[in-house]
Amino acid sequence: MGTIAQNLQSWDVAYDWKHQGREWSKDWGGVEMQWHGTILPRIYAFIPTRSILEIGPGFGRWTHFLKDLCDRLIIVDLSKRCIRACQHRFRHCSHISYHINDGRSLDAVADGSVDFVFSFDSLVHLEVDVIEAYLNQLASKLTPNGVGFIHHSNMGEYATYFSMLKKIPKGKFRDFLSKLRIIERKSHWRAFSMSAQRFAGIATEAGLCCISQEVVNWKTSPKRLIDCLSVFTSKGSIWERPNQLIRNDGFMREAAYLSKLSRLYSNGFAEKKRRLPSGQHSK
Repeated sequence: MGTIAQNLQSWDVAYDWKHQGREWSKDWGGVEMQWHGTILPRIYAFIPTRSILEIGPGFGRWTHFLKDLCDRLIIVDLSKRCIRACQHRFRHCSHISYHINDGRSLDAVADGSVDFVFSFDSLVHLEVDVIEAYLNQLASKLTPNGVGFIHHSNMGEYATYFSMLKKIPKGKFRDFLSKLRIIERKSHWRAFSMSAQRFAGIATEAGLCCISQEVVNWKTSPKRLIDCLSVFTSKGSIWERPNQLIRNDGFMREAAYLSKLSRLYSNGFAEKKRRLPSGQHSK
């Protein structure tokens, strides 16, 4: 769906980043609720750890949490703008290293140095060639018991559907079908060459192995599971097991419920807590 050049243009130039990426968490009730309610429960077994690599941090939405879960955090992004924003935001964190890459290279990362690889809401936009490049390199970058958690596109599963959809002429009839939710027009700029099955195959060819894959729906595409959360590890690691895949069409219902909880328990509380003197709790 998006080439490396198109992604660079989008995130380095065109996008204004005025909300620093927080806007993409609004369906969960905010960044904190999405992290604690959706992401952390899926990765808690692998953190904290010594060394974490984050690919595609943007303006540091998840870096903010990852930095407290390791002794060393490496962040890699093709956008100079994003890396500079992270350098400023986390300028007091001496254990973070920052690297601008070409959209597919991990040359700045030492072999055998990464315990946990993380990427969420970033690599969904990139095609199979980029995913393949990253996985081939991660096979050598991971420690013997290293693990990766990557959020990527599963749009390839629906390539035929979207190809047929293009044959329906634009106009009132197509709009009518869309309103009835008979068809879904949005691709959310997902990569059509990627799927859960293809990711698992690439991992195997790279000398890695998928140990779990959760195929999920995304925001305004409730019917089709266009995304995948893949967990993989080095072959022979303590985590290795046959791949387990589930199809979760309730992913966005989970988000809606967390959003409801956020209004009850967390809206504004985090900001008030930050204004309290150090060590003081509200009574």
